[in-house]
Amino acid sequence: MNEHNIRSMTGYGRGMSEAGGIRLVAEIRSVNHRFLEWAIRLPSGWASLEDRVKKTVASVVRRGRIDVTVLLEGKEVAEKKLTVNWEAARSLADAAGRLQEQLGVEGTFSLSDLLHHPEVIQVEETKLDPEEWEAPLIQAVEEATHALLEMRQREGAALAEDLSNRIKLLRGYVKGMAQRSPHVVAEYRSRLEEKIRDVLDGTDPDPDRLLTEAAVFADKSDIQEELTRMSSHLDQFSSALTRQEPVGRRLDFLIQEMNREINTIGSKANDARIAELVVDCKSELEKMREQVQNIE
Repeated sequence: MNEHNIRSMTGYGRGMSEAGGIRLVAEIRSVNHRFLEWAIRLPSGWASLEDRVKKTVASVVRRGRIDVTVLLEGKEVAEKKLTVNWEAARSLADAAGRLQEQLGVEGTFSLSDLLHHPEVIQVEETKLDPEEWEAPLIQAVEEATHALLEMRQREGAALAEDLSNRIKLLRGYVKGMAQRSPHVVAEYRSRLEEKIRDVLDGTDPDPDRLLTEAAVFADKSDIQEELTRMSSHLDQFSSALTRQEPVGRRLDFLIQEMNREINTIGSKANDARIAELVVDCKSELEKMREQVQNIE
């Protein structure tokens, strides 16, 4: 059997790099999505590097919702510079004094009041030049992308194995229908002959009429074309599982086509055993459809 190359759209990867006492941590999460959708969160002021990050991840990812988060860790990042706006502090203190003097307002204006005023104490965060940090950023993203790919491949292999097993079940059901189909017409003819004989009080029915009725039933209940197409779809599905390129949409289409054939068989084959096999097929196809939704 050929090796499966299926990839899941669900995965997680984490990568790190360090420079100048600062650690860059890149985390990538992916879930299923019809197309390729992005959500990228970079440190403040690094928006210019977003395209590089996208290209790095997109080199191995074709479909899914991709969430990329890059965080900065380290003492230098954690330290924040505090500055005092002296002009604002003096103005506030003077204003407080004049209010007390002119309005006779009781109370004191304390150092705590100044410290809690947003215009007096200002926080300056460490800003890093994105161009200087492009190389370590891409290094961390590449590591996270590799880990993401490995996880998507592992989950994809499990999905492919499960789908292959279900394909085997479907082949068995289709084979059972094919074996049962010829007996349906023969049994119908026997039942029809018995009914006509009852109506005619035991007299043998007209063979031409019996042949005509049986032929009409055989034509209406013939499921050979649907079984042939069903077998072809199963072959195409198995083949797609070994392809290198993303095949999620193709697999989804094939499941739709198989459902269509099975529904037609169910409506044409007037037989209890075939009806049971149709239900079994529908059950497996529904499980396969849910699995395929997560394949790239």
